[in-house]
Amino acid sequence: MSTIQKGDFFLKTGRKCDKLSFIKSGYLRIYSITEDKEVTQWISTQGYFVTDLSSLLFGNPVCWTIQALTDSVLYIINREDYNKIGNLVPQWHELEKLFIGKCFSILEDRIFSHLSMTAEERYEYFFKNNRDLFNQVPLQYIASMLGMTPETFSRIRKKQLL
Repeated sequence: MSTIQKGDFFLKTGRKCDKLSFIKSGYLRIYSITEDKEVTQWISTQGYFVTDLSSLLFGNPVCWTIQALTDSVLYIINREDYNKIGNLVPQWHELEKLFIGKCFSILEDRIFSHLSMTAEERYEYFFKNNRDLFNQVPLQYIASMLGMTPETFSRIRKKQLL
């Protein structure tokens, strides 16, 4: 078990990822910096795994920076132990397949929502399913994750509160 303080980095872009973590408590933001802005890809919460999967599995440079939004407690497994776990846990390969399948399913849902929903629909859906995040993380990160400017997000939020 490891503790990461608010503002500290779990991973930084361009490095190699050698760990997978399960979040016991706290919030971590996964984001990238483009030429003119930060783009939030995801906000990971208690009960979820966090890593750069492409880097962990294939050794690619990390694409995303992962930073703690709150003090967080993580269970961490390094790549070496991750690669050995299949020899220790007979069902590991099936569990790993389910884990990667869940990641893929979440990604598909996010792509579909961005392609098929209006900004208002994305806001409503996300709010309905992640209400706690609205009180725990800066709203500009949620706006970015939903693919909208803070101004659009604020306008939609104001309309929803009326």
